[in-house]
Amino acid sequence: MGRSDRREGIEWLGRPPDAKAGLTIRLAAAACRLIGFGLLRFRLRVEGRDHIPEGGYILACAMHRSWIDPVVILLALPIEPRVWYLGSAETVFRSRWREIVMRRVGGFLPVWRGGVDIEGHVEAVAATVDGGAVLGIFPEGSRRGDELALQPFRRGTGLIGLRTGATILPVALAGTRDLYLGKRFAVRVLPATDALTLAGLAAPPEPDTPTELEAARSATAALAEVIRPHVAELAVWAVDPPERPRRWTWLSRIVG
Repeated sequence: MGRSDRREGIEWLGRPPDAKAGLTIRLAAAACRLIGFGLLRFRLRVEGRDHIPEGGYILACAMHRSWIDPVVILLALPIEPRVWYLGSAETVFRSRWREIVMRRVGGFLPVWRGGVDIEGHVEAVAATVDGGAVLGIFPEGSRRGDELALQPFRRGTGLIGLRTGATILPVALAGTRDLYLGKRFAVRVLPATDALTLAGLAAPPEPDTPTELEAARSATAALAEVIRPHVAELAVWAVDPPERPRRWTWLSRIVG
């Protein structure tokens, strides 16, 4: 996909996101388990699965430190309903083969920096959750930062939550920045909430107003405070001290 083709979300996908996990993603998940837990000896600790709703919600996950993060979430959560991620088109579509893979495997809704307005993203989220699928988002908005401290959340998660009214499922993730043989990852699913509750409001504000933007900031900031202490706790188990011997550190270059 060249930069001349800047379609986003549902327009790029050409259909509503499926909640059902097809054969391709099931085979991909099985291969990830075989390679990750078998060959590479990765260990995955998952807590709070009883908090997972049946479907049709926003999955807000942090931290985001490498491209293995969506794979870890895929292996930590049930295979159905499918998780679809809003993600950076500039990063993923650096070559034609990447677009082909993403179309084949699915689970990706591209967003171009400086692209469509928020309504296009709201449409993509609404189509995903209304169809019973899961819309995954990494509120930090980038993979920068160390593995012990969250970066500031961007307000988009709060704004989309206010516009759609969708349930938000906070998920804490730790241990994915550096990869090597035997690496540990930790995921903790937290109780579901929504943007109105996070912002402390009884009703959504009028769209495209300063009041809405302030509510989105408040909701997103509150979401960060919900996730932050859990990331710190998980990191105690998942993040190795620098002096620990590490083998096959070249794995970090593949998914970084």
